[in-house]
Amino acid sequence: MDTRVNINFVNADNAAEIAQLAVCLTNEIIERTGTQHFDVDLPQTTVLCKRFLEEQRYRVLATWHGDKIIGFIALCESYALYTEGCFGIIQEFYVLPEYRRRKTGEALLRQAKHYARTQAWKRLELCTPPVEEFQNTVDFYLKQGFEITGGYKMKLPL
Repeated sequence: MDTRVNINFVNADNAAEIAQLAVCLTNEIIERTGTQHFDVDLPQTTVLCKRFLEEQRYRVLATWHGDKIIGFIALCESYALYTEGCFGIIQEFYVLPEYRRRKTGEALLRQAKHYARTQAWKRLELCTPPVEEFQNTVDFYLKQGFEITGGYKMKLPL
């Protein structure tokens, strides 16, 4: 099995492909949990993704198999006193199911860590989907050096 991957930052020209994968991510969470956590509209997601990429509010590393994007990790910068400065947030991270367990996610995360260091971020943070249904995801992050910090992800629609 060929485990070499081509990983690069995408630009706004790739917004539709990234948006499609983001919808796959949210749909997988909905299907596995049986709860409508998201109401993601592909055309709107594509427009938002393009805008975020154009404004560089959102940096996306993607991996390709041939000319097809098979996974991506989306990063943005944030600030907090508790981190003593700026840090990165992994907003979305998805690899197509048929490319999982091939070190694709590890390679994407390795590139994200490298980028984070070039930005002088103190750390990377993320939120996992519901743990019971996604224990393999939590285990993956633990193997990559992440620590469980506790708490809940919460939202307040405005």
